[in-house]
Amino acid sequence: MRFFGLMAATVLALAFAAGARAQQPSPFAIDVPPWFALSFLDFREDVADAARDGKRVMIYFGQDGCPYCAKLMSVNFSQPSIVAKTRKAFVPVALNLWGDREVTWIDGRRMSEKELGPVLEVQFTPTLLFLDEKGKIVARLNGYWPPQRFEAVLDYVAGRREAKETLGEYLAAAAKPAASATLHDEPFFMKPPYDFSRGTKPLAVLFETADCEGCDELHRDAFRRGDVLALIARYDVARFAIGSRAELRTPAGVATTAQAWARELGVTYAPTIVLFDGTKEVLRLEASLRPFHLSAALDYAASGAYRGEPSFQRYLQARTEAMRKRGERVDLME
Repeated sequence: MRFFGLMAATVLALAFAAGARAQQPSPFAIDVPPWFALSFLDFREDVADAARDGKRVMIYFGQDGCPYCAKLMSVNFSQPSIVAKTRKAFVPVALNLWGDREVTWIDGRRMSEKELGPVLEVQFTPTLLFLDEKGKIVARLNGYWPPQRFEAVLDYVAGRREAKETLGEYLAAAAKPAASATLHDEPFFMKPPYDFSRGTKPLAVLFETADCEGCDELHRDAFRRGDVLALIARYDVARFAIGSRAELRTPAGVATTAQAWARELGVTYAPTIVLFDGTKEVLRLEASLRPFHLSAALDYAASGAYRGEPSFQRYLQARTEAMRKRGERVDLME
């Protein structure tokens, strides 16, 4: 049951439908999100179509074996606010720096992807180019930018601020403080080897990334609460980076890696917590994990309440009413 994942699944389905008119992308070792546009690579049409919808084109150049391309995809594009802003304001098109697909550039010239790279002076991967309504490059990112600064660039280009100030001037005032560049450890995290087929407790699997504001919040707030910690003690708890190649055995006994398992589970956002009872996925929580809802979810799965009440929202409502009747303070946003 994926109560917290329904919205993301619906949005992804719409993205596939919207991209039905396109040619297939070049093979990438680094997967791009499924909501990237599947373009015919005629950028005259892409710019015009985007402008008609009030959007702008974002071009991503990547290459196989590029660790910072992998970081862009697994870290930046797992942040809910970045995904929402990109999808709302941009048409993202992925190009392979060494690819052979034919591209038609703004001026009508036709060439391959690998020929377009030098024309646009692409020297690094990833490189992102943001085009205005006439196809002019109004911002470019050479190399990897961490999420907080990357999101500020999205705001700058989406807000069409290039006529008012330079990107550097805007970033100096608008960029958020950086999130932690490393993953946080907790004493209750399992150590390898990770064999989830032999557990005697319910299993909670946390997928997160570095440079993740929501992950920082989870560790800073929820994992310091006594009620949350008391419920976590009822679980085996494993934590993986979304792109980790750590070896594991799933609750069903399948040998795989954390990266492959995250992809199989359809994990999209960081942080995501997936709760299992035996081999059954009971519930998952994505992105914004406030302590009140996290403790309720942990209780719902560990107590077995899900067996009698398949709706987590009904369970949450009943739990909240019972707490209020006992005189306990209830703040749904805390």
